[in-house]
Amino acid sequence: MAEIRKLDAGSTDFQERLDRLLAWEGVSDRSVNDTVNHIIDEIRSRGDAALLEFTNNFDGWQAASSADLEIPLLRLEQAWNAIPADQREALEQAAARIRAYAEKQKLEGWEYQEADGTLLGQQVTPLDRVGLYVPGGKAAYPSSVLMNAIPAKVAGVEQLVMVVPTPGGELNELVLAAAHVSGVDKVFAVGGAQAVAALAYGTETIPAVDKVVGPGNIYVATAKRAVFGQVGIDMVAGPSEILIICDGRTNPHWVAMDLFSQAEHDEDAQSILLCPDEDFIGRVEAAIDELLPEMERREIIATALRERGALIKVKDLDEAAMIANYIAPEHLELSVEEPREYARRIRHAGAIFMGRYTSEPLGDYCAGPNHVLPTSRTARFSSPLGVYDFQKRTSLIMVSEQGADSLGRVASTLARGEGLTAHARSAEYRLKQ
Repeated sequence: MAEIRKLDAGSTDFQERLDRLLAWEGVSDRSVNDTVNHIIDEIRSRGDAALLEFTNNFDGWQAASSADLEIPLLRLEQAWNAIPADQREALEQAAARIRAYAEKQKLEGWEYQEADGTLLGQQVTPLDRVGLYVPGGKAAYPSSVLMNAIPAKVAGVEQLVMVVPTPGGELNELVLAAAHVSGVDKVFAVGGAQAVAALAYGTETIPAVDKVVGPGNIYVATAKRAVFGQVGIDMVAGPSEILIICDGRTNPHWVAMDLFSQAEHDEDAQSILLCPDEDFIGRVEAAIDELLPEMERREIIATALRERGALIKVKDLDEAAMIANYIAPEHLELSVEEPREYARRIRHAGAIFMGRYTSEPLGDYCAGPNHVLPTSRTARFSSPLGVYDFQKRTSLIMVSEQGADSLGRVASTLARGEGLTAHARSAEYRLKQ
């Protein structure tokens, strides 16, 4: 029998137990930080030489020279042609849907003119060069390539540089094919903290980028945090999460499998159900016991459900919405009768999956919206990855002669109030006197 805690939102200690359930310590320990800082220092000081050493040591294959680290674009095309036709078609369909959704996100510049002729506005431009980290080997995720690369290209990023570790020299054909269909410009067979450092600071072979995006292990996440400021990053993501709000009228096997869909990622993943129907919670629990033995990753799922999962009885759907907003989950399924109306009660969630037929994996692969989402309650202040993450906004100011006089007097007064007389005099030189 699978172990998963059952909580009641009406109990006096519920909030305390919920907070313990949600707590996840994602901060790297000192040894990880020390290792990552050493790697970054080596890459900054020795460039390709250090990159070769780390690749040979950590990835288990011998690159003779830095030229061996680059995977030619022709190799991506070969992978595209070599994968099965059904995989090619699936990648094409997913890419088309992701691209169509991304096109709707593009920010446009704007401007307006005031009565005295002063013009104010905003100019939107893409980042010049972006680095995309993709996990490699058998744990590769071609969907991550699509979700990170396509919005960057829609934004107008001129050069997209992908890094992917190749343990034992193993190249993942589906990842390379995804890079091909996404329009990636350069690919390097490097991974780990050394790849992040190379993207941030540049080496003789790998060009320095303006932003690093993409998921990775604790060393990659720590490196991204360390280089932030030198470059932008998307986010430092925690374990995957799913929260399901159900009114008790959905097939319990569907709900159980949806909980599994995130629990199978890793032992730290979190799967939670909120439901006002105690009998239904019992049927979901029975479905978990029935379905778990047939799952290929049943040990991982069982650990995740035992350590971080929960079936929570709530008073009603109003209370469920309140708890959901507190949890601010990465993925939120609304398996209820009127999901669109109910979604208006949700303020904090990475993505909302509305209706009984909208399973979370559709969002992971092919629905269109991005699957790179805020985790660990950061949906309270963060948003999904999108085209806007690869664009930047520049303010436009063109003051007329009349505006220089009226605005100059305001600026002068405030500047002198702050004791910044050069500021004040700069504005005063343009006053009509």
